[in-house]
Amino acid sequence: MPSSFLLAGTHSGCGKTTISLGIMAALRQMGYEVQPFKCGPDFIDPTLHGVVCDKISRNLDLRMCGPDFVRQVFAGHPAQVRVVEGVMGLFDGGEASAASLAKALDIPVILVVDVRSAAESVAAVVKGFSELDPEVRLLGVIFNRIGSPRHLELVQGAVEKYCTVPVLGYLPRDVEFSIPERHLGLHMGEEGALSAETISRLAETILHYVDVGGLLAASTDGADQVIASVMPPTPVPGPKKRLAVARDEAFCFYYQDNFDLLAQAGVELVFFSPLHDRDLPADIKAVYLGGGYPELFGAMLAANTTMRTALKKWSEQGGIMYAECGGFMYLSQGIVNHDGGYHEMVGVFPVQARMSKGLRSLGYREATLVNDSLWGGRGDVVRGHEFHYSEIDAMPVAISRVYQLQDGRAEGYQLRNTLGGYLHLHFGGTPGAVAWFAGKLGEDNQK
Repeated sequence: MPSSFLLAGTHSGCGKTTISLGIMAALRQMGYEVQPFKCGPDFIDPTLHGVVCDKISRNLDLRMCGPDFVRQVFAGHPAQVRVVEGVMGLFDGGEASAASLAKALDIPVILVVDVRSAAESVAAVVKGFSELDPEVRLLGVIFNRIGSPRHLELVQGAVEKYCTVPVLGYLPRDVEFSIPERHLGLHMGEEGALSAETISRLAETILHYVDVGGLLAASTDGADQVIASVMPPTPVPGPKKRLAVARDEAFCFYYQDNFDLLAQAGVELVFFSPLHDRDLPADIKAVYLGGGYPELFGAMLAANTTMRTALKKWSEQGGIMYAECGGFMYLSQGIVNHDGGYHEMVGVFPVQARMSKGLRSLGYREATLVNDSLWGGRGDVVRGHEFHYSEIDAMPVAISRVYQLQDGRAEGYQLRNTLGGYLHLHFGGTPGAVAWFAGKLGEDNQK
């Protein structure tokens, strides 16, 4: 029978992602079909899941999308084993926490506990996590960074004495798996962050130290416990409206379910590369520039003058263009890096983007539209997430702000039919925004 479970941690940095990838790899090596999911707005971990499982990993975000859409996505992607990787600590994030997601999906939780620099006290941690919310079903625990056989004996003995949660296994401290990191987190799966050798070692290590069979037996699904309370939209018939989507090493932060919602609304996605292509795709109705790492590829983006010229001309002639975070930076006059180096960009917006060594903004955002825009009419609401290490110069007042954020900030800068800003939007909770956007593509906006 199929199984579903969520892997959570006691805190960020406890080894949750490594163990999640290892369990996925072990299950694949055992011959199981594994469908991965990620709790929260993360763009990077799902790409690593995809490399291991050979399936697109789906984001499940209660805050941006609401429980109906989250359940719909989970139920719509069945497999022999469905594995959800949590976010931060199990209870961190309130309604967006891994605990809230486990309850919304009615699936059990496996807790990863970093036991470095602790022994019997780990039992108090496990007991607290297991009893804090009785509605969260804790299936078992996996210890990470066990230092010696004696260390394991002390930790496991205390947990078995004081807790009712089964111990499913552990990873030794001297087993390390290195995944390259940078300022926004781990490297993407497409960048070769996980080699075939690393995946194989992860699988073998998990199979040696963790009771994967017991884990599967304990997490067996009953009847399909997750019933979608909102039916997926019926695809719009008729000719497709072509949307050029920037997708390459520099622009790689997208939610797959946004793509699916656009496709269901009658939009054909045509991918192109601002790094490598010389011009925009033919016969398009709009351009979508997602987030990513333009600051790491500044020299290459600057050197591709024909693409920069094409995008600027597209905007100046009234073409529809939407850019978020890294894509927004690309539409600025240029990017100033940490070392003061400067790379000229497209030049649609009359500001520069400046990289900072510290995080400039992080968190969920709800944006009320103060004017009609690409994603809805005045008074409509869209939801997203903000996470960036750059900031822009003061935007001229002549350029419209179409978002009013809940913290009072004005964001979402619209010039002609070009809309840019730092928000990464997810339309799972506001599908009407996608229908509105698709309708805009049917209008004659080109001069």
